[in-house]
Amino acid sequence: MITKRTCTLMLLLAAVALSCNLPAAISTPTGAPAPPTATLVLPPATLPQPAASTSAPVSHLQSPPLAAGSGAVFYDVDSAGTAAEKRAPYGDAYDLNLLERPFSQDMSYLPNLDIRTFRLSQDGTWYFVSIKTIGSDPNALPEIHYAVELDVNKDGFGDFIIVAQPPYTTDWTTQNVRVFADTNHNTSGLSPRRSDAPFDADGYETLIFDGAQGVGDDPDLAWVRLANNEEATIQFAFKKSWAGPVFMFGVLADAGLKDVSKLDYVDRFTEEQAGSPVRSNPNYPLKALYAVDNTCRQAVGFVPSGYEPMLCPKIVPPTQSISQTEPPNQCADIQPSDCSGLTPYFWPYPHCACSSVPYTGP
Repeated sequence: MITKRTCTLMLLLAAVALSCNLPAAISTPTGAPAPPTATLVLPPATLPQPAASTSAPVSHLQSPPLAAGSGAVFYDVDSAGTAAEKRAPYGDAYDLNLLERPFSQDMSYLPNLDIRTFRLSQDGTWYFVSIKTIGSDPNALPEIHYAVELDVNKDGFGDFIIVAQPPYTTDWTTQNVRVFADTNHNTSGLSPRRSDAPFDADGYETLIFDGAQGVGDDPDLAWVRLANNEEATIQFAFKKSWAGPVFMFGVLADAGLKDVSKLDYVDRFTEEQAGSPVRSNPNYPLKALYAVDNTCRQAVGFVPSGYEPMLCPKIVPPTQSISQTEPPNQCADIQPSDCSGLTPYFWPYPHCACSSVPYTGP
């Protein structure tokens, strides 16, 4: 007969026998650290691969056409003729935010930074801005950012800037294009008609488009390409539906600060701090502000009064092939009928040019 005491003894013996066959983890004393868990090592062929990109590919609905057309040519001062003397001939008017500084800090000439001409053309969908530089390799070092500034209310304060950075290719792309806005109206400091340095502002502070990261409501807003032909070195294309029918625009080449949050640069530095590329200027040579070239601004969609800040007063090509025996009231290569669009006014000999400003003589 199995008594209660016998049953209890049998259960205790069974428990002791079972504990001898349990894994060590079960017999670990309370509070002692658990032994490490084995790690599963996969063969190299099955190891997980890193993701190629954290951003999704951008799908485009519209792209600019291959032909961008040609518009009226606007001339900028260039320093090619005086580069060997390590100076700009003229054209650097600091108080007017006109910078002719295609030089490194040691006054070495940077021809790919030196703007020769710029122009605007358009079709039903796009505005095209073309920039022609003295050099023909925008991918050369130092790295150059090219930009288009838009002043949509004609007050001299930039409202938007379209910026491209290398590498530049012959195909239209948005991958290296960004657009910034100035939402608090301080790109020109306190006044667009003078330098307000030293002035602390945030310039173009709001990113509204980034073609590489897919930032912005319209993935097709702005494009750039390397044109490298007789009319352009770099070309931009941007939507007319975004820019609107009326604005002023200028262009910029920047291999120095390359910081749109510090524009306008002339409001960041005094002229003494910035230096000068003009040898007769007491602030020569360049100091804090170097390797940058910008232009005056042209009117689009309206006839300027002539008092708009940064307005290009007239277009005068640096040279014209005019015969020495030509009567002084005629121009060989250009006639009044050639002037239209953005430059409807003819400037007679010796100017021989189309202009956005009516001719008043002499």
